[in-house]
Amino acid sequence: MNRHLVFVDGQEGTTGLRIHEYLAARKDIELLTIDAERRKDAAERARLLNAADVAFLCLPDAAAREAVALVTNPKTCVIDASTAHRVAAGWAFGIPELAPGQREAVRRAKRIANPGCHSTAFIALLRPLVDAGIVARDLPVSATSITGFSGGGKKMIEEYRNAGRSAQLDAPRPYGLKLAHKHVPEMMAYTGLTVKPVFMPIVGPFYKGLAVSVPLHFAQLKPGTDGAALVRAYERHYEGERFIRVMPLSDPAIAEPSFFDVQGANDTNRIDIFVFADADQSVVIAREDNLGKGASGAAVQCMNLHLGCDEAAGL
Repeated sequence: MNRHLVFVDGQEGTTGLRIHEYLAARKDIELLTIDAERRKDAAERARLLNAADVAFLCLPDAAAREAVALVTNPKTCVIDASTAHRVAAGWAFGIPELAPGQREAVRRAKRIANPGCHSTAFIALLRPLVDAGIVARDLPVSATSITGFSGGGKKMIEEYRNAGRSAQLDAPRPYGLKLAHKHVPEMMAYTGLTVKPVFMPIVGPFYKGLAVSVPLHFAQLKPGTDGAALVRAYERHYEGERFIRVMPLSDPAIAEPSFFDVQGANDTNRIDIFVFADADQSVVIAREDNLGKGASGAAVQCMNLHLGCDEAAGL
C-alpha cells in the first residue's frame, strides 16, 4: 500500500491535535512530525511542508500566510485551517456539500481553505435557501451561535478547566460585540448574501458542540413558503450527503418541555439541520461538533477527497 505523507504545521493546537487523532490509526497515512525545538525553524518547516502530499496549517493567520510562501513543491496540497485564505482567489472552500461542483473543486485543488466552525453551520442553513430563491440575497438576517469553549483554543480551554476559575465562566458569554467577527466575510461569500448578517456568537461552559440558529419571517421570504417548504429545500440540496442530516419539521423529539441539545452531534463529522415553525415564523438551526465538521473533521474530509480516499475514511 502506498502511504500518503501528511504534515500538520501547528500540531500542538486544538485543531492540529484532533487531526493527528483522526489520522494516527490510518495505515494509508504517514504523519511527518517536527521536533519541538525546531517548530519555529523555517528551513525545517519548509522541508516538511514540501515533503508532504498534504500539509495542514493549524496556525494564526499571519503564520499561515508565511507557511504558504514556504511551499514550492507543486504536488503539495495545502489545507489551511486559519482565516487567512477563506475568501482568497485560487483557494477552494472546504465545504464539499456547498453546491454542485464544489466536491470536484476540492478534489482538484492544491489550495483548500478550511471553513470556520460558526460559518460552516450558517452557510449550511442559508445557501440552500438562497439557491432555491426562498431567501433573497439582500435579505437582512441575524444569527446566534452557541459553542463550546474548545473553539477558543488552548488558552481558553485552560481558563475554563482551571479549578479556581471565575464564577463568570459558569454562564454563557456573548462576544463579537463589535459586529466584525472574522467568520462574517465567508458567511456572506458562500451564501450569496449581499447584506452583512448580524451575528452573535456565544461561548458556553461546555467543552464542545455548536448550534447556529437563524430566525425567519415567512412574510419576508418567497411567497408560499412555510416550514415544510424549508425542509423540502434542505432535503433537495443535501440529497445523498452522508454528513448532513435534515431532521423532521418541528422535530417531535424536541417538543416542549424538552430543550435543544447543542452537543447532540458531538464526536461526529455531521451537521444536523432543524426547522421549527408556526404559521408565520421559523427558526432554522444547524448543529455540529465544532472540532469535527466545524474544524478538524472537515479538514480530514477534504484531504480524503483530494487524495481519492473514501470521503469518510477515519471519520
